[in-house]
Amino acid sequence: METKILAEGLVVVALILSIFIPFRVFFAGERNKKRYKKIIGVNTVLFFGLLITGVAILFAPSASASEAAAVAATAADGLGTGLGYISAALATSISGIGGGIAIASAASAALGAVSEDSSVFGKSLVFVGLAEGVCLYGFIISIMILGKL
Repeated sequence: METKILAEGLVVVALILSIFIPFRVFFAGERNKKRYKKIIGVNTVLFFGLLITGVAILFAPSASASEAAAVAATAADGLGTGLGYISAALATSISGIGGGIAIASAASAALGAVSEDSSVFGKSLVFVGLAEGVCLYGFIISIMILGKL
């Protein structure tokens, strides 16, 4: 039991370090776009790799024989619930990132168009609103996933 708690603590520390170490390396060196993309890629691979490893450690059955029957009975339900929470979080976060990227391009283009001709404000507002819809759809999907748990 103590080794499982220790393993959980190590996974949490590793996840936190996988976020901060790549950015520390980036800010220590020369700042350019190619290096930034490489650091973000390494950060993403480390974070999600450690997240999957952590899920495997957290939902691994215990070694004692008396708990083996109880773990076997609830392992499928516990794993399904844990993966449901992870999928809800991914639906919200990925749609939020995608919506943010879409809004960044649409809003800057809309601002440029409105500054040249103020009659296109309504049309440009529709495109920015469509980009926001992506975030809302991901949020609705995550609520639907959490409703099934």
